Amino acid sequence: MISAKHHLRSIFEIFNVGRGPSSTHSMGPFRAARIFRQRCPQPPARIRVSLLGSLAATCEGHLTDQSIAAALQNTDLELIRDTRDQPLPHPNTMRFEAFDETGRSIAEWEVYSVGAGNLEDSSGTVGGGPDVAYPFSTIREAMDYCETHGQLFWQVVELTEADLWDRLERIWERMREAVERGLASGQVVLPGPLKLRRRAKGCLAHARMLDSPQRDVALISAYALAVAEENAEGAVVVTAPSCGSSGVVPGVLYYFEENKDVPRREILQALATAGLFGTVIRAHASISGAEVGCQGEIGSACSMAAAAASQLLGGTLFQIEYAAEIAMEHHLGLTCDPVEGYVQVPCIERNMTAALRAFECATFSLLTDGRHLISFDDVIAVMDETGHDLQQAYRETGRGGLALLWQRRRGTQPARGRTSC
Repeated sequence: MISAKHHLRSIFEIFNVGRGPSSTHSMGPFRAARIFRQRCPQPPARIRVSLLGSLAATCEGHLTDQSIAAALQNTDLELIRDTRDQPLPHPNTMRFEAFDETGRSIAEWEVYSVGAGNLEDSSGTVGGGPDVAYPFSTIREAMDYCETHGQLFWQVVELTEADLWDRLERIWERMREAVERGLASGQVVLPGPLKLRRRAKGCLAHARMLDSPQRDVALISAYALAVAEENAEGAVVVTAPSCGSSGVVPGVLYYFEENKDVPRREILQALATAGLFGTVIRAHASISGAEVGCQGEIGSACSMAAAAASQLLGGTLFQIEYAAEIAMEHHLGLTCDPVEGYVQVPCIERNMTAALRAFECATFSLLTDGRHLISFDDVIAVMDETGHDLQQAYRETGRGGLALLWQRRRGTQPARGRTSC
């Protein structure tokens, strides 16, 4: 019997379409604000939103304040950033309060942004889609099931998820659009104080002058950078599994479709397999940088892309699982330390390096029979433990790592306390 804690949810809770730069810090709060406004028993005169934990620490750089304001539109908004160290039910906690014209409280809600734009509160998942019933909980169980029934990973997804191919087609088209917008963008510098220059377009131009294998490396790099730069701009992307890692899976799959002439149907099948690995990670660990560091975002994206690429290269069940395991194993301990709270440094380059690593892991998996010592499920359990062992400063608070280095260089320190935005 599969426990509720490890129940696999739909892959379409891994693949969500929305505006960047962060699935937990912009998409999730936007959605939460809209839901709260709809739940109010009467039109509120004022809404107070308290951001706690990681949401408070990196509010402006992740556009959390703007996302909530956009969702509430003309409602009078009081936004509080509470960066005090305190025990929280989740690192991405929001408290909503609504008041009438007399100042009387008419509604309250505490909600958590848990990754990929998804929300939970004390009652469980908020506003999720129809439940799915995968006949397993782990990748090992999935492999046993596939071997018993003579199926591949994507075929189990096909049998489990309603209207799979039409929905994946729409997801893939949005991924492709993000790649192509990023490659064609005439924007030179991304918004924000870092004045970071876009590189995807120039990378593509250089790629066209190279021979393989350098050309392949440059192409995958350009495609992954293109999406990551679009995300940093706050444009529409697809979480895979997060906004901050949204360039990895499309960067790899776009390469196969555009440069290796892989048929669309096989791309969608690979995307289904990537989603399966992503939902297993979410069930047994986390895809939130605020919970487990960047290993939960970039590491998960790399695993998903490696599994998809191994499948496209003709990998067996064992080789696909091995590719995904390698990808995560070598991201263990990766910190989430965005400079100035913006999803730019080191986030954009991490999308590029993870896409390349995914391709390498997939390629290597086919040089073996897929048998290895540490299973994918084992490494996900270790990722979860490692993530919770990370100091809070290295879990999307902007108070450690590269973020702290930048603050020291500028002679500034992150604000602590309770302040209005």
